[in-house]
Amino acid sequence: MSAQETSKAIENKVKNLLSQMTLEEKVGQMTQVDIKVIGNIEKQHGRAEELIDPVKLKEAVVKRHVGSILNTPFTPNNEALSIETWRLMMRTVQEAAEKTRLKIPVIYGIDAIHGATYTQNAVLFPQAINMAATFNAELAFKEGEITAREVRASGQQWNFSTVMDIGRQPLWPRLWETFGEDVHLATVMGASYIKGHQGDDFSAADKAPTCLKHYVGYSYPLNGKDRTPAWIGERVLREYFLPTFEAGIKAGSPTVMVNSAEVDGIPGHANYQYLTTILRGELGFKGIAVSDWADIERLYTRDKMAASPKEAVKIAVMAGVDMSMVPFDFSFYDLLIDLVKSGEVPMSRIDEAVSRILTVKYQAGLFDPKPLLPVEGNFATAEAIAANRQAARESIVLAKNDNHILPLKKDANILVAGPTANLLSTLNGGWTITWQGAAEELYPQEKLTVLEAIQEKSDGKVTYVGGGSFDAPIDVQKVVDEARNHDVILLSLGEHPYTETPGNIETLNLDPAQVDLANAAMATGKPVVLLTLGGRPRIITSIAERASGVILGFLPGMEGGEAIADILYGDYNPNGKLPISYPRNTNGITPYDYKPIESFESNVYDPLYPFGHGLSYTTFETSGLKVDKEKINIGENINVSVNAKNTGALTGKEAVLVYINDVAASVTRPNKQLKAFKKVELNPGQSETLSFTLTPHDLSFIDVDLKRIVEPGDFKVMVGNETVGFTVTK
Repeated sequence: MSAQETSKAIENKVKNLLSQMTLEEKVGQMTQVDIKVIGNIEKQHGRAEELIDPVKLKEAVVKRHVGSILNTPFTPNNEALSIETWRLMMRTVQEAAEKTRLKIPVIYGIDAIHGATYTQNAVLFPQAINMAATFNAELAFKEGEITAREVRASGQQWNFSTVMDIGRQPLWPRLWETFGEDVHLATVMGASYIKGHQGDDFSAADKAPTCLKHYVGYSYPLNGKDRTPAWIGERVLREYFLPTFEAGIKAGSPTVMVNSAEVDGIPGHANYQYLTTILRGELGFKGIAVSDWADIERLYTRDKMAASPKEAVKIAVMAGVDMSMVPFDFSFYDLLIDLVKSGEVPMSRIDEAVSRILTVKYQAGLFDPKPLLPVEGNFATAEAIAANRQAARESIVLAKNDNHILPLKKDANILVAGPTANLLSTLNGGWTITWQGAAEELYPQEKLTVLEAIQEKSDGKVTYVGGGSFDAPIDVQKVVDEARNHDVILLSLGEHPYTETPGNIETLNLDPAQVDLANAAMATGKPVVLLTLGGRPRIITSIAERASGVILGFLPGMEGGEAIADILYGDYNPNGKLPISYPRNTNGITPYDYKPIESFESNVYDPLYPFGHGLSYTTFETSGLKVDKEKINIGENINVSVNAKNTGALTGKEAVLVYINDVAASVTRPNKQLKAFKKVELNPGQSETLSFTLTPHDLSFIDVDLKRIVEPGDFKVMVGNETVGFTVTK
């Protein structure tokens, strides 16, 4: 069947099924509960078959008709389970669904944001901020493929990924879950991930539906703290925050998760303008809008928008929320049934939501389930682990390399100091085995920390001074004493793992203990290489300025330790580039695509390291930048070409970034905006001509009437140190 025929067939099946459903069965489909609701909490560490309580499961799925379950036992102390346990639990859940009157399958959701995060020994990729630093869409596609395969091998069916929020507020504790501060980069990387994860048919045994998070504006809280208000005018919303979600919808993602906070005084779950007028009417989204954790109830308990829990349900459902992540009870189910019976919520709205839910379930093949993928050959394969290591390597940013301090000689004597050097958790961050990612004892011991990877590669002496955990005190005097016996100090600083509200901070400054350690290391007179690990750009300016080398590691995933060692010793030539502007100081958070007013008179764009910065052990230059026409009409494409050459002595990869500037417009335009990029591998002396096509959309902006237009006038194209111009005419 063609896609159109398949769509029509599903539509007919949904209509037929919907016509048979009672009100209670329909509202059950709109209800999503945490696995704790069906779990046997006393058996958390018991046998797999004991984790689900059959009485509770029957209450949820058979009596209450629950359509979706999420998460890992047992919130809030979630831990990754073995793949065998997952497969058994998922079979148990679906067997319960088979006993219902209409046999509607449950769809099971999980936050598999950098691999199958809650399945033990899964391939866990670099976090999204690192994937963005690769500037390699093929790696994002590959991550999507591998993640979907391992999620499905675990028996799970719905991945609450990928985050399409734009990361333009560095204080925000979920910055690292984004693809950085640039709209085009996030669009390309996110869409590539979705296409890898879903393929052409996400009912395939090795594919699964994705979920766009967190629609919309969640990532830009004014005070930087999670789940706090954003103030976003509609023009900025349409220019910076909506395009990534629009791209995710075009890439085929059938679900979105709603912003947990509020924008301009309207909580995400109450925002009819965003959830219905824009999402459905303008962006053409046809799938499920699922709430985030307990956020419908919070319209009453937190936001004081609703006068009662019942009114909160009414507001959210009428705004456009189709499924409620309740998560711990059946309150949403009971209240919504009452609202329909009293006529406060029309049955037409219920039918609309349930039709969307059933459609996705049919699209995902849940009504005609395929046998689970065999574990062998589909989970933690050598090929997948190799792809993960390559992603980690390409995500590491070499920010400074004075006097070619790097790569280190294999026989160099290295003093490793700092709290992030010998922890796997600091390589991975949140959503790793546990929600916060900090339970070091649960990490696979065969994986290597940075210290262990260095020890494995080194032919010299490697000494470590640093606590056994992130909070353990560091013997600064021992660092000073040991330094005289070593050639170089690797200073490994950064953050402990976190996500969401527990990751809120008051300042981007590093902990004083880490600053004291850095100052002591610098005072020894030995060359220092600074390595940072963590989800945000903590302020390192005074340290970086004195260090001989700086490596920005962010959260490179389970193979990150080995990837960093590969780069330190020159076994891999670094090629990562910053997907954010790295601030020089706590308030220096101007993004790269700043407006002219932000770099005028006394205002300057002066980050420690700019967006797109990243060094290599070889050198590259671009030249011969050209456009194929000096003038184009509105609505036409323009072709750009540029030569990239490896001018150094080593083979390496280079991401070539193409920026444009609209010279004068009726709405102030950024100094430059990324509109295209390509990553090429070049041998010493090799050059390649790269071609790009800029479309009318690339030249457009949101005008005074909040419409996307292209205005006639002059444009600049910038690559490297070159600029060329062209004119758009009516």
